[in-house]
Amino acid sequence: MASVRRDLAELSRRGLLRGAIGLAGLAALGPVFSPRLLAQPRLTGDPFRLGVAAGDPHPDGFVIWTRLAPDPLAPDGGMPLQPVEVAWEVAEDPGFRTIVAAGQAIARPEWAHSLHVEVEGLRPQRPHFYRFRLHGQESPTGHARTAPLPEAAAHLRLVTAGCQHYEHGFFTAWRHIAREEVDLVFHYGDFIYEYATRPVGAFSAGRSTIRSHAGGETFSLAEYRTRHAQYRLDPDLAAASAAHAFAVTFDDHEVANNWTGDVGGWGERGLDFDLRKAAAFQAWYEHMPVRRSALPQGPRIRAHRRLRFGRHVALHLLDTRGARDDQPCGDGTKPPCAEVARAEAQMLGAAQEAWLLEGAAAHPATWQVLAQQVPMFARTFANGAIGMDKWDGYPAARTRLLHGLHERAARDVVVLSGDVHSAYAATVAAEPEGPALACEFTATSISSEGDGSDQRRGTAALLAANPHIAFHNNRRGYAVQHFTGHHCFATFRALPFVSRPGAPVQDCGRLVVAAGDVALHPA
Repeated sequence: MASVRRDLAELSRRGLLRGAIGLAGLAALGPVFSPRLLAQPRLTGDPFRLGVAAGDPHPDGFVIWTRLAPDPLAPDGGMPLQPVEVAWEVAEDPGFRTIVAAGQAIARPEWAHSLHVEVEGLRPQRPHFYRFRLHGQESPTGHARTAPLPEAAAHLRLVTAGCQHYEHGFFTAWRHIAREEVDLVFHYGDFIYEYATRPVGAFSAGRSTIRSHAGGETFSLAEYRTRHAQYRLDPDLAAASAAHAFAVTFDDHEVANNWTGDVGGWGERGLDFDLRKAAAFQAWYEHMPVRRSALPQGPRIRAHRRLRFGRHVALHLLDTRGARDDQPCGDGTKPPCAEVARAEAQMLGAAQEAWLLEGAAAHPATWQVLAQQVPMFARTFANGAIGMDKWDGYPAARTRLLHGLHERAARDVVVLSGDVHSAYAATVAAEPEGPALACEFTATSISSEGDGSDQRRGTAALLAANPHIAFHNNRRGYAVQHFTGHHCFATFRALPFVSRPGAPVQDCGRLVVAAGDVALHPA
């Protein structure tokens, strides 16, 4: 009987993968219906309630995204189960007097009527405006800048942000990000949280629930779709999504807390977790402005990719979840056990690590920027504990990567990260007593862990034990990086509260690193 169950599970897994690959191929091919054969359904309500977004800018274009959902929290977003033809336009002015690209796209029910239009033929390093049209209704207007040409001596200003727990507070930081003068937003992950709803006012883990999730914990495709839709309905997030081009990655909560590779956060493996990952990845793709290369194939997805911004910045977007080993020592924050020292530890996986090292060598730039999820710098607490879910739990992988970059003449390496709901700036060494080979800017959370404080309990002891940490702040907010041909400036912006709307934003730290020198200095 056990062998029969294993055979059935394997058949189910193969069917899942075949079905997902088939759908991915269908979506990648573009419209397979003649527009004249499409019967446009009658819709009640605004089909563009989830807003618009753009992503992954190239010198000649970017992706523009929307999802049709007149009733976003209803099954299928309130859409009929049939394909729908949607018009799109891109212009060089907000009034759409100079339209430079336009076309039709098919929104399919298999992909939640989401659209990912890869616009090409635009002029480099320019602002563009885009919109969608359906049945005489127009989407909100979005804005995105194309990237500069590879040889251009262009600056890059980007925001680093993420960790936006809906129940922990308002997304006011996104409203401030919408007003920033930047070229790109790097979202490091935790776009949604998978946890079940709690009633407003319920007290848990030291904080009160500010607003409630819709529904229970997410496991199925329908549940992940609803959770993404609820987050996309937030007006502050929608404003930022329409204002700038995004480069998005995922961390753990898009699937489940602290998952790694083929292992769930509670140690679950096999078909059940494969099915959950497949559902989570499909919903993530359906709600993100990413290219066809990120189409999931069942429980597998290729999320790492590279963006180039002139001759000064090579931006490597990494996935530190999908191919890494399970956390050592049973996860958590604790003194290291012998398992931490394993020489073969994998954080990126061998294939992605090789891709990164080869790409850094093949794409020389003033700044090699590693845009990823969890802190790479060493963070040892006063009792000797380290975070097993961070790069500290995988020191051999960190050593191998940093030495590999250095050997390939990638001298000016900047790491961007998040995850820990506090802001940090630090230098990164390959070995505990070795020289710094990179610097790192860790953005705090948008809302996760509530209002926060200027410092955590134990911060003084943490900084004393880690002299390579140059800055720390525990408020909610985001970071802004400005890359030039000679310097990288980092500004940390903080909000005094997220437990109610309307918080102002203020700078709480500003640092600079010069090209050719990883040392961090106040700016």
